Parts: sequence; structure tokens; C-alpha cells
Amino acid sequence: MYPNVDLHIAGAWTAGSEGETLPVLNPATGETIGRHAVASRADLDRALEAAARGFSAWRKVPAFERAKVLRRAADLLRERADDIAHLMTLEQGKPLAESRLETLVAADVTDWFAEEGKRAYGRVIPARSDGVTQLVLREPVGPVACFTPWNFPINQAVRKIAAALCTGCSVILKGPEDTPASCAALVRAYLDAGVPGDVLSLVYGDPATISSYLIPHPVIRKISFTGSTAVGKQLAALAGSHMKRATMELGGHAPAIVYGDADVEKAVQVLGANKFRNAGQVCVAPTRMLVHDSVFDRFVDGFTTLAKGLKVGDGLDPDTRMGPLIHDRRLDAMEAFTADALASGATLRTGGKRIGNRGNFFEPTVFTEVPLSARMMNEEPFGPVALIQRFSDDEEALMEANRLPYGLAAYAYTRSAERAAKTAARVESGMLGINHHGIALPETPFGGVKESGYGSEGGAEALEAYLATKFVSQASF
Repeated sequence: MYPNVDLHIAGAWTAGSEGETLPVLNPATGETIGRHAVASRADLDRALEAAARGFSAWRKVPAFERAKVLRRAADLLRERADDIAHLMTLEQGKPLAESRLETLVAADVTDWFAEEGKRAYGRVIPARSDGVTQLVLREPVGPVACFTPWNFPINQAVRKIAAALCTGCSVILKGPEDTPASCAALVRAYLDAGVPGDVLSLVYGDPATISSYLIPHPVIRKISFTGSTAVGKQLAALAGSHMKRATMELGGHAPAIVYGDADVEKAVQVLGANKFRNAGQVCVAPTRMLVHDSVFDRFVDGFTTLAKGLKVGDGLDPDTRMGPLIHDRRLDAMEAFTADALASGATLRTGGKRIGNRGNFFEPTVFTEVPLSARMMNEEPFGPVALIQRFSDDEEALMEANRLPYGLAAYAYTRSAERAAKTAARVESGMLGINHHGIALPETPFGGVKESGYGSEGGAEALEAYLATKFVSQASF
């Protein structure tokens, strides 16, 4: 039911040239369910040669025709959604409904970029002299190296692939080793839709080895990375030393301000659902709930009840609402964060322990009164842990929201238009959802500020990093 996963290079699905493979584990059971190929340097060289050839050809295909190919890929993703979702849940652990939704969203992302790529227009600038024409041309930047994580093995990859392909770039995708099969299914849908084999390659292997070889290579003209801030800084520095464009979507520690005039029940339901989605392994998950004194007890009681009521289990069970963490290292991290918070004097309202001795399950966890010195108040926990803090005045909440160097996403709940406007103006984040979780749509910008990265992987802004601007000024004879 789970395939061994090959590399895709130069139009062929292939084993690594050195024959090396690594196991893929089911996080719900800890069992090995398959293996994936590992790319050698020779494999990377072949992928680079293919990317150069593919770019030369693909950039000449009219944007209208490229869009047709992407639309076919979107249709194939919808047709294959059930099968792909099953693979994703086996290797990643999230509930089957979440896996299927991720696949369908990938189809929507593909459709949107297919259309947006047709509208990457240049412009004419009025000249100062008669007989002069001034043109601004938008050209594909070149072959792109993309690095994607395991938490959303399709939706992180598709934003990069679709944006690159719709603008005429070729792609080498370094897929996630923990979740290779669903990412490979995405690539297969694009290839089956008509993307030429040289234009889209997929490799797996040691992340540091692959990134240190691809990023400086002269064939690669741009990189796109989604992952931790620590790794992102290293890759951005490497890209900068070779004057390569880079889009960085890095870590977060999202605050969620619940003002005294908020709809508390709505805030509990929406924030709770998004905190524990994918077992909290979401870069934009609300983590620090900053709740006004007047509604603090109601919010804590409601949020704790929600957490206690979540059914944790194998994602293939239709009753499961939260699956396992991706691997045992995340379990160790949750236990270390929890122990530190308790030692710091935090109050544990529910959870805080691993579940059973089979699979990587951890209880939905809620802390209150967490000291600022606790690790979880400063480091992204990336797990099913919610931190609920009280505040007495708006300024206090805004200061805490901006205290950390992260700035990916933030949330606020209020019935006051004045408070909403003030929050939008003051909170330092690339995305802000007020009274709902309205971010990460295909047509809206997706990216952060401060140490959460730069650039966008959504909206019209996402195309900018894949397009070079050329100015042509021509005088008549």
C-alpha cells in the first residue's frame, strides 16, 4: 500500500546512482513502511543539467500554454486526492480528512498560479523624447532549487513548483525525507499533466549535502526554502554569498490576542482547531494566547475542555481529530518543553504527557501563567501545546505580541473596529487574522517579517521572485 520512492531526474523515475536508500516510518506505529532513494552528487549533476535544458525550452512556451498544463495537473490532483491522502496519512500522521483537504488545496493553488502566470505583464513607460520606446519586460529568472518540509509535504511544495513553472522557470525540488511519497505524487501529477521531464526534478537525501551543492551551483538562479529560522539563516547566507535570489518562509511563534470585547466562544473554537491541527506542527499555529482579564477564566475553561475532548489516534481512523507527531525527536522536544515550563512555575491545565508506548502520540496540552523565562515562551514549540497568558490593558498585549524576533502570523479577536485597526497597525507580522483564521489562501500573500523570513509564497507577490525585470529603451532609426 506504500510505494518505495524513487528520484525523478531528466524525465525518468530512478534509484540513486549509488543505490543508497533510507527508511520511511509510519509515525502512528513506528514501523518501517517503505524506503526512499538518496541522491548522490552525480544525481544532482544530472538534475542540474536537466534543469538547464528544461529552462531553455520551457521559458519559450507561451504563458497561456503553460497555464493549460498546470490546469491539467490540478485536475489530476483532484482525481487522485483519496489515494494521495492515504499515502500522506501513512507517512505524516495527520488525520485522513486533513490530508485530503491538503491535496485539494494544492489543486486550487495550482489553478490560481496557472491563471496568474498569464498576467505577469510588463509595461510601457512614456518616453521623454520622440521616437523612443521604453519597455519593461518580465522574464523568468532561471532554474530554481526548492527545499520543502515534512509537515505539509504537498502544500509547501506546490506553492514553489506552481509559481516557478507558471513564470517559465525550471525546478529541482528537494523533497522531505520523512514524507516522500505524497510529495512524489504531487510531482507525478505535474509530469503526467505535461510538464517536460527536464523541467521538474525531485531529489531526496542529506539536506545539508544537497543544499550546499545546489545553492552555489551556477545553474541555480533562485532558491526557495521553508523550514526553521536557524537553517534558513544558513541557507540565506549561502545564497547571498553567491548573489542568488531567495524566498525564506521560516519559523513563527504566533500570538493570538483575545480582547475583553471578543466573542469568546468563537475564539476558543477557531483558535483551538488551528492550534491542534496537524498536532500543532504548523508554522502559523496560534501559540501564545493573550487573553484579557475579564474573559480569561471563560477562555481557559473553554479551551481546556476543547483540548481534553480531542480524540488522538491513528490518522486513518475516521474518528481521529489529532494524529501523532512526525518522529520521536518531536516527542522528546515536547517532554523537554513541558518539563521546563513546569520547573519555571507554569500551571498545567491538561495534557503534558506522551500517550502509550507505540507511535509518536502526545496529549493536547494547555499551560497558563507561563513565565517569560520558560523556553516555550521564547522558542517555537512546533507541537500540540497552547500557552494562555492574561493581560489587563491593550498596550501590554501588543508589547507581548511583538516581543519575540518572529513575525510570521498573528491573530486577534475583538468586536471593536478601533481595536482591530490598532492591532493591524501595531502587530509586527507578515499575516494577521482578525476574528477568523483567514490566511494561507492561494490568492493572498503568505510570508513573514523579522526572523520569520522574507518574500511571499502566495498572491501576486509570489511571482516577483521568479521574474527578472529587463528595461529596454529603443530609439527609432
